[in-house]
Amino acid sequence: MKRYTDAKTYERLRPSVVTIGTFDGVHIGHKKIIERLLESANRDGLESIILTFFPHPRMVLQQDSGIKLINTIEERIQILEKTGLDSLVIHPFTQEFSRLTAGEYVQQMLIDCLDIRHVIIGYDHRFGRNRNSNITDLASYGIQNDFTVEEISKQDIDDVAISSTKIREALLQGDVAKANTYLGYQFMLTGKVIKGKELGRKLNYPTANLHIAEDYKLVPKNGVYIVKSHIDGKTYFGMMNIGTNPTVNGTTQSIETHFFDADFNLYDKKIQIQMLKRIRDEKKFDSIAELQDAMQQDEDFSREYIDSLV
Repeated sequence: MKRYTDAKTYERLRPSVVTIGTFDGVHIGHKKIIERLLESANRDGLESIILTFFPHPRMVLQQDSGIKLINTIEERIQILEKTGLDSLVIHPFTQEFSRLTAGEYVQQMLIDCLDIRHVIIGYDHRFGRNRNSNITDLASYGIQNDFTVEEISKQDIDDVAISSTKIREALLQGDVAKANTYLGYQFMLTGKVIKGKELGRKLNYPTANLHIAEDYKLVPKNGVYIVKSHIDGKTYFGMMNIGTNPTVNGTTQSIETHFFDADFNLYDKKIQIQMLKRIRDEKKFDSIAELQDAMQQDEDFSREYIDSLV
């Protein structure tokens, strides 16, 4: 898959079929749309392109929106790379771009940059300044400019929206297993390992303290989770705590993972952790000894669950 960070840099090798959207999560609903895109490209000998925008339009137009996304942009790229897509165009969304009229957008983006012959788009797609144009308008531009428009049905679009909503709700409730069924893969957190307070090391449970740079990334509900990670070519399982460490009067949220049967220094290393199952809520214990007992129970439960996966 070729990746472009601006539609103007796209290399026009042959005419294209394009679908347009955020594709946050790249979940099973999105994959149905991508399959249609690939089928059309293969049938007609066209380049298959997803056109998406970053930052998310709400980050630019509603800067206090507090929007949280299922994937960081890098995670989204990583997942899309596995779909068989020819090209991914991530065009910068700016105030200036948002002021393009519908006609300017179609001409400059779709025709001049992407050389489209076919567009696969949702029935409710809006575009142009103030989002004042719709799929009917796009079809009219197509007649004038020799490209066709294929509508994604209301049911399929609603399925995508419902899936995205259910994924976010599940993650906010801590139900990563449910979220994973809608995603079709394991929800991930990606970041750099930083120095923490090293409380886990004192409890004989050393942890990797994950810092996620992207503040728009959705982080699941506080609690203890079973996780896995691929590090230096090997798969490690472990347990993650998301929370404030209330037993030691912590106040700042941290994301800490203890990897089982592992002895490595991960400081300053960028890692990705897949979340498998929630164990329990974070809890304030009356003593450090009680916390250690709970962590041992969490480990026993985690190891039994991991053994069941084999």
